[in-house]
Amino acid sequence: MPSIISSIVVIPIILISRLYNKTLWGFFAALLGSITWSYYNRTMTGYYDTDMFSAMAPMFILFFLMKSIHDFSLRSALYAALSIAIYPFLYDQGQAIVYAIGIIYTAYMILYHRKDKVAYGSLILVFLALTPLGLDKPLIYIAHFGIIYLAYLYLITKSVELKSLMVASGVLFLLFLLQGNVFGLIWGKVISYTVKGAEGDGALHFYAVNQTVREAGRIPFETFANRTSGSVIGVLIALAGYVLLVIRHRPFILALPLIGIGIFSLWGGLRFTVYAVPIAAMSAVYLFYFLSEQFIKDKKMQILSVAVLTAGMIYPNITHIIGYKVPTVLNKTEVQDLAKLDKISDTKDYTLSWWDYGYPIWYYSDTNTLIDGGKHNNDNFIISKIMQTTSADLAANLSRLAVETYVDTNYSIVANKLFGGDKTDPNLMLEEMKNPNYKLPKKTRDIYLYMPYRMLRIFPTVMVFGNLDLTTGKALKRSIFYPTRLRKKSGSLLEFANSVKFDSKKGTIILGKQVQKVKYFIATQNMQNGKMQIQSQRFHMNGRLVVVYMKSYGTFVVMDLQTFNSTYVQMYLLGKYDKNLFELVVSSPYTKIYKLKK
Repeated sequence: MPSIISSIVVIPIILISRLYNKTLWGFFAALLGSITWSYYNRTMTGYYDTDMFSAMAPMFILFFLMKSIHDFSLRSALYAALSIAIYPFLYDQGQAIVYAIGIIYTAYMILYHRKDKVAYGSLILVFLALTPLGLDKPLIYIAHFGIIYLAYLYLITKSVELKSLMVASGVLFLLFLLQGNVFGLIWGKVISYTVKGAEGDGALHFYAVNQTVREAGRIPFETFANRTSGSVIGVLIALAGYVLLVIRHRPFILALPLIGIGIFSLWGGLRFTVYAVPIAAMSAVYLFYFLSEQFIKDKKMQILSVAVLTAGMIYPNITHIIGYKVPTVLNKTEVQDLAKLDKISDTKDYTLSWWDYGYPIWYYSDTNTLIDGGKHNNDNFIISKIMQTTSADLAANLSRLAVETYVDTNYSIVANKLFGGDKTDPNLMLEEMKNPNYKLPKKTRDIYLYMPYRMLRIFPTVMVFGNLDLTTGKALKRSIFYPTRLRKKSGSLLEFANSVKFDSKKGTIILGKQVQKVKYFIATQNMQNGKMQIQSQRFHMNGRLVVVYMKSYGTFVVMDLQTFNSTYVQMYLLGKYDKNLFELVVSSPYTKIYKLKK
């Protein structure tokens, strides 16, 4: 599906070029734009994400809007409006981009065609499409298309005065701005990818997932260039070509939001580079065409020169693709573990884990999830709190309360429901849930906790979301969790990565000039019978750190004492759990899945 859907981007690229009678320009640009570094990475076979729509669909919107300017007909404006209305269904997170394109389209029409009826009729159709009526309400969403088409029929069959069209388009423009919260949405997107720390959500403060995912951090210019056009030279050619395009064919100013969000990736993260790829490809190839026409008179030689220059742009991207070997999301054993869960669970049951594993859990175990790849919101706090709390009762009670509340409130964001009341003190409520006798909703389904080995490396990030005072947004504690491997051994001194050293004789961790005492050194090993062998050595009663050596994996984990007592460390790393609250139902070197008994 990603391969097929994302490849459709070649159609609007070629159609746009045909508006200017340069089909070969579109052909060469399509060859480049459909496989450029970033576009390939985020739409390759097996990469199941909304990115297959996020860059492809705006190109269709752009084409129809440009065609409405080129043809100056309401029919083209209708197609543009319908493609805009479809877009939220494909990728609702990209509304800010479409809004920006719509605003530039409005400015263009007013600036260059303010005395034409068709301009205002086109704006009426576009504003009707841009105004959100309710994607979450299917009948209203479907009716949206009917409203747009009826407006089109009215505009082509009735003779409406220019003044009336101006007033109607102005009213709809204001409705679009107010109903869509346009500037607030655009500004909110910018803030969410640039401002770090907990974000306020009313009286509560949650940590945003955008601040922790690798693809949402600042990137150097070279990375931006590589992912947008394949090389630094390539992106400079593309930027120069876009300026030339706007000068010679001014409707290309509508593509400015796509170029702009690509440049925004320098601050917002590499995930945004994909939006600029198709336009960057068209811009670069257009520059090649312009230069060949200026300096080469023979038509065939012009085409040959453009082909050679385009091949030069394609080459680094093909080289990247050949070397880009991506492992599967889960390995065979992990899939088998989830298949075992599928056999013992019901389709109405819930499996709680970090959002990275939401889709695979949903697919392979046929159980529901609280958070996943498309639904990682304030409820990250709940999963994070469950995984890092030192209280087994809190982990059990919060799991049951969260799931039953989620189902009972028609799948709303649970954290807002549980902790968002005017009279609710989140800290007091969490403290009360440590009580074994905490009153819970009636059990309607089974709940499982999924704890994979692969969560070990991201556990510090997982903890960030739950290590918060929700009323202030401030961190509750400073956690240490450092998975690493042995680099060198000199007698009793074990040296890990990043120059962290462990003196196994003195029981101390050495980091530069800082020396900290270790309370426990624990070695674990998976046995063939499925059980875990644990050896423990105490060093200092007042030690604040614990070192766990996972022999079966060749992994050392340095952590603080509180994190050592967390749900994930105790239940996964050590296999220790409260048998009154949980039951181990699936166990392998890669996964431990526990069933909640409450």
